Amino acid sequence: MTTLSDPQSGSLTVTIGEDPFARLDKALAAAVPEDASLSRSRLMRMIAEGAVSRGGVVIDDPKTRVAGGEVFILRLDEAVELAAEAEDIPLSVVWEDGDLIVIDKPTGMVVHPAPGTPRGTLVNALLHHCGDTLSGVGGVKRPGIVHRIDKDTTGLLVVAKSDRAHHGLAAQFEAHSVTRHYLAVVHGAPDAADPRLRGLKGISFEAGGILKIATHLARHKTDRQRQAVVAQNIGRHAITRVRVEERLGAASLVNCWLETGRTHQIRVHMSYAGHALIGDQTYGGRRILAAKSSGEVAAGLANAYPRQALHAASLGFDHPVTGEKLEFTSPLPGDMAGLIAALRAGV
Repeated sequence: MTTLSDPQSGSLTVTIGEDPFARLDKALAAAVPEDASLSRSRLMRMIAEGAVSRGGVVIDDPKTRVAGGEVFILRLDEAVELAAEAEDIPLSVVWEDGDLIVIDKPTGMVVHPAPGTPRGTLVNALLHHCGDTLSGVGGVKRPGIVHRIDKDTTGLLVVAKSDRAHHGLAAQFEAHSVTRHYLAVVHGAPDAADPRLRGLKGISFEAGGILKIATHLARHKTDRQRQAVVAQNIGRHAITRVRVEERLGAASLVNCWLETGRTHQIRVHMSYAGHALIGDQTYGGRRILAAKSSGEVAAGLANAYPRQALHAASLGFDHPVTGEKLEFTSPLPGDMAGLIAALRAGV
């Protein structure tokens, strides 16, 4: 388990998992949370600069041997003040009280500012909508953010407005007690009778034909913007379950739910299983739908679809302050509904 301390302390506490890499730099690269954005080269610089310690002793050799369960403290650079100001960007608010806000995010909106996207993000919009009531636990760059969905993925996202809500929600995400269901349109349809699927490591089927994908994920070796399925002794454990809701010719509408929430998890897992998302330029390769099997109009629409066909359709959790069980749903956005209608018609 890895936990981020209070951002005001400027440090990250990392607990090394079981069966880690033997040397410090590799073990830390596998163990630090993805949101920390610490590459192995950055970690090596931090080690050399004396920013990593174990048991109060600074460790300055990246080849230091480590063991599972050891705890390291990483001293982080001071947070840079958010350059972008609050922006009056319309938000689709599903729920709001004094402790949290649930947003139905549109496609094209990045969750928080990053290099290249300092404006127009959800955080910019929230700073305007919520003023100074957002939780500060996420730091000035990510106030109130407890989880994310990709820029071109639509749907539900909860944001903390108070520190107590932030801590409570973070604990639920850590315990995997938050329920998150995504609807996706994918190539083909996962089938328990498919011998190819059954031969893939980490693939199994549960009662009701539910596909379970359990692998480890880590950054791609050559493309740091992508994630990849990796060996069990590296990366982070990830579990996705998938149920086919409707067959749509050469495609299908599937319901995916997460036991863990890793970067690009559904997209990577569905690609690994051979059922990449329609429109996914990063993980879908050059796969297209044939007009012969899907219909000329439907195939044309699917092959030109400008984003991954993925929608965060439901979100459930216990209110972190009142304890009330909350469940939210979001209808399919128009572009996905239109894609499904065309595939269903098969013309």
